[in-house]
Amino acid sequence: MAANDYYNAPYASEYTHHQNAPPSTRPQQDHYGAPVSPVASAFADQPYSTYNSSRRSSIPNSTRYNGGALGDHTSDPFTDQNAVPLKPSQPNMDDPKVQHYMNDSEGQLHAVRRLSRDRGKRTWKERLFGGKITWVVYFFTIVQLIVFLVEIIKNGTLTHSPIEIHPQFNPMIGPSPYVLINMGARYVPCMRNTPGVQDNTLSDTPLSFPCPNTTSVNPAPECSLSELCGFSGVPNPHPGGSLDDKPAPNQWFRFIIPIFLHAGIIHIGFNLLLQMTLGRDMEKSIGSLRFLLVYLASGIFGFILGGNFAPNGIASTGCSGALFGILALELLDLLYTWRERRTPIKDLSLILLDVVISFVLGLLPGLDNFSHIGGFLMGLLLGVVILHSPVVLRERIGRQGEYSPFYPDSSTQHLRAPSTENVGAGATRTAPSANEVKSFFKDPIGFFKGRKPLWWAWWLIRAIALVGALVAFIVLLNNFYTYRKSCVWCKYLSCLPITTNGVNWCDIGNLTFTTQKSPTKRFFDPSLYY
Repeated sequence: MAANDYYNAPYASEYTHHQNAPPSTRPQQDHYGAPVSPVASAFADQPYSTYNSSRRSSIPNSTRYNGGALGDHTSDPFTDQNAVPLKPSQPNMDDPKVQHYMNDSEGQLHAVRRLSRDRGKRTWKERLFGGKITWVVYFFTIVQLIVFLVEIIKNGTLTHSPIEIHPQFNPMIGPSPYVLINMGARYVPCMRNTPGVQDNTLSDTPLSFPCPNTTSVNPAPECSLSELCGFSGVPNPHPGGSLDDKPAPNQWFRFIIPIFLHAGIIHIGFNLLLQMTLGRDMEKSIGSLRFLLVYLASGIFGFILGGNFAPNGIASTGCSGALFGILALELLDLLYTWRERRTPIKDLSLILLDVVISFVLGLLPGLDNFSHIGGFLMGLLLGVVILHSPVVLRERIGRQGEYSPFYPDSSTQHLRAPSTENVGAGATRTAPSANEVKSFFKDPIGFFKGRKPLWWAWWLIRAIALVGALVAFIVLLNNFYTYRKSCVWCKYLSCLPITTNGVNWCDIGNLTFTTQKSPTKRFFDPSLYY
């Protein structure tokens, strides 16, 4: 008979008859009271019970799920302990067997490898908003968006257009460079005595600069340097001046504020996309404080390097230098965990491709490639200092428990157990961690006792990297304000020696002053300025 014939009336009455029959003559029933097939074959042509939700719900849970055998009305027919589950259950972290596995170095290694593979499988929503809150990335992103909105409003108020269209079009689709200078872009004449400005010998009349509301080069601009710089102004250059004039312009905060300024929609769009993906991943990995340190140090150092070697007429803005520092951390993290990566060559190719493309774009006219280079170099130096040691090195020095390149957080803390290292025959001790900082101050000598030579060599490299970062800041700041020395070939790191329309790309951005038809006035020519 067909299986669906069971639902016809004759079998329904048969089912009622069996319910009133004595237990000895009653056919085999399931725990719902319906007849079941006595044949074990799945192809048997016998009527099977139907699911009666109302009847099943009337049976107490205590009698339905007590782990009995199939066919017993007091058991759950789905509790087959030998069945293969369709979906693996989450491990119980309190289970001693699970804890033993996780405490084992090999178990930790597999867990970290799984986490590393999962990083590349997340959707864009999970990358932007998943996981723990990354306060630094969110804060900088919100502030940068608000500041960019203010830029657009101010440009629209001063020039009657939210983006620059006169005297030239801003290819980044944003405000004019004069508005950016007035809002705090890195602009060398506002920060120090500048060659060609304080010591200009073109005539004996004061210099004029473009006003923030400039939309045309005719008539000539009428603003002073102090009016262009804003922020309570700076000392204006005067005829017969020199580079030793006092007081000198000293808006030092222009090394910091440009991190929050952007030249246009395209500029801020690309930067924030990288910041909300790569930046969030790195902040979750190393923690907010370390991320903040690298982010600010890389961004500031990039502007300092550009202030020393970039053309002194470029208004530099953006968080690109800071993001290049984070990109350097990502490169170090890849090299440190090369064996734990699923596709290390592919990951390295993508990072190098990003770096090369960004550096090549920085060779275009009007762009400050020195900010990219400076941020990347500072990120490398600080990465050596703050990141965990390479996995291979930790294996060599005996710290088998710290395979993860990531710093502990709420999602991975349970994957790591306190690490140990050999201190003698048959003896081990817990390796120093974040929770043992207090013990270092209590017993500094004991902290260093039993360390291997390779451990000392690596910490010497870290000390050299930290000193190198500090020396780089001091030397470049001293050169920027005091010596003002440059190099002939350095400009080629930010330009290509190509001439178009009689203008060499490497000359674009240099301050150029011309004399107006009237011999009583000289002004800054913005034709080569962006």
